[in-house]
Amino acid sequence: MDILTQFQLRAERQIKLMRALRKSLELTRRVDRTKAIGETDILAFTTLRNELVRLPFFLKYYRDLGISHFLMVDNGSDDGSAEYLADQPDVSLWTTVGSYKRSKFGVDWLNHLQWRYGAGHWNLVVDVDEFLVYPFCDTRPLQALTDCLDTSAIKSFGAMLLDMYPKGPVAAQPYQSGQNPIDIASWFDSGNYVLSRDATYQNLWIQGGVRARKFFAEDPAKAPALNKTPLVRWTRKYAYVSSTHRVLPRGLNKVYDDDGGEKVSGVLLHAKFLDTLVAKSTEELTRRQHYGGSREYQAYSAGLEASPDLWCDWSTQYINWRQLEILGLMSKGHWA
Repeated sequence: MDILTQFQLRAERQIKLMRALRKSLELTRRVDRTKAIGETDILAFTTLRNELVRLPFFLKYYRDLGISHFLMVDNGSDDGSAEYLADQPDVSLWTTVGSYKRSKFGVDWLNHLQWRYGAGHWNLVVDVDEFLVYPFCDTRPLQALTDCLDTSAIKSFGAMLLDMYPKGPVAAQPYQSGQNPIDIASWFDSGNYVLSRDATYQNLWIQGGVRARKFFAEDPAKAPALNKTPLVRWTRKYAYVSSTHRVLPRGLNKVYDDDGGEKVSGVLLHAKFLDTLVAKSTEELTRRQHYGGSREYQAYSAGLEASPDLWCDWSTQYINWRQLEILGLMSKGHWA
């Protein structure tokens, strides 16, 4: 890396940390249980709005994997989400009516919470519709993975976002609170992905899947990014840049081996395409708090009007992490 780029990235990281400190003034502490965090606990960080129906399974899933404490920001929910989370014994909750868009889509808020509480811990940053799958996750807790990463002096873990969807119209299969969403949205696209390397941040940029195929077919270059680095052994010198797609220092973005992808990696099962997306799209089009003037939700709203079936003859039904490894979507690397 040339000296100028190195200087620019260091300056950008400092700006991100200063923004996070300033934007922390928008957060109101609702319930603070952070004194219960243990020295070796793995922490989860999440920003949400109006996700009450999803929260019971989301919390159960990650508790079962081994998350010890959830640090969550509720952005003006009016469906009871904040009240529900405040009652959970392993949740610390902050609330805000601040602009999601002007907080860099929640990145500033979570960067601050990670700076304050996450240093020295493995931090997992996920949305409530994202479910981490990693090698041996059916038999080994998340700490087994982080122990493996620590042993190998690896500080970050990459996971491709894999869009899941049902067979049949999205709105035809109602989701019930507490239900595993993958029981409904159990299908995915296994092969239509495009990869490129970001020269500045050194992250692998991935696009494709059902969103590119169905909602961005006319301009697939505008399809959402699917590369994420959701799990990092955090220090106060780190900062996310855009969601978990990019993180600084940029060395943390090198989560795949350049010569074949044998470094251990995972998948985030993305259960966005449930019947709840119809109402969510309508709300977000009104709020216009998402990236690109909520362009993504504009595509969803237009595409879902006719109750389409996202399934096609090339769709693959999810079985387990070993299937994803065989398909080349994740890797156990040298972890045995």
